[in-house]
Amino acid sequence: MLPELFSIGPFTVYSYGLMTALGILSAVWLGEHESKRSGLGEDGYILGLGIAAVIGGYAASKLLFWITILPQIAADPAVILETLSSGFVVFGGLIGGVLTAYVYCRIKKTDFWRTFDCAAPAVALAQGIGRIGCFLAGCCYGQPTDGAFGVVFRASSYAPSGVRLVPIQLVSAGLDFANFILLFVLWRKSRLKSGSVGAVYIITYSVGRFLLEYFRGDLNRGAVGVLSTSQFIAVFTVLAGATMLFARQRSNP
Repeated sequence: MLPELFSIGPFTVYSYGLMTALGILSAVWLGEHESKRSGLGEDGYILGLGIAAVIGGYAASKLLFWITILPQIAADPAVILETLSSGFVVFGGLIGGVLTAYVYCRIKKTDFWRTFDCAAPAVALAQGIGRIGCFLAGCCYGQPTDGAFGVVFRASSYAPSGVRLVPIQLVSAGLDFANFILLFVLWRKSRLKSGSVGAVYIITYSVGRFLLEYFRGDLNRGAVGVLSTSQFIAVFTVLAGATMLFARQRSNP
């Protein structure tokens, strides 16, 4: 749609990078605001967590992507260098981000479960903004469709040109924003025990991702039997989220 927003000399602003940055900044701002309001951490607590989680998430999402294309890498190891700035698996980023956040909280001696609850709405918000960047860039595109709401990409380096496709990126963004509202209300209003909001996030995101995968048209994401890599992982993350929710609700206050 609009992969490049504008250029100033040799400097080009790409829509995907800009929306990703806006998503991260929005998540950090919201997380900082909520952590201060709830007395969770001092100034800069969520900022430091966000930086650590982004680094850990990036590394894990890239590693999982490389795993999905191992045959290509085995045939030509240069593919690793060629895909350093492209090709990510969101589930890898989530898993890596959560693990990094756990280590961060251990180092800071803060409550990981309350931090997870505080961060969950912010992460959903960032994902929604980021998916708009996917739409503008044309990546993560949908299957061909004859429907009235299909979109046609003309200048994308990812989506096929001139083919009407399901705007799955916008559907995903809408679900992410709806998830953000749900999680934010739970964080602010509910009496759930610590860790429960984070568990709900894992469940809702995983279920949504599993269903949306049926409408994805990009084929470079790997597969496990009849399931895509993300669907296969989603089965286990739903179970993990449900187990976490059950365990946290049964835990002592």
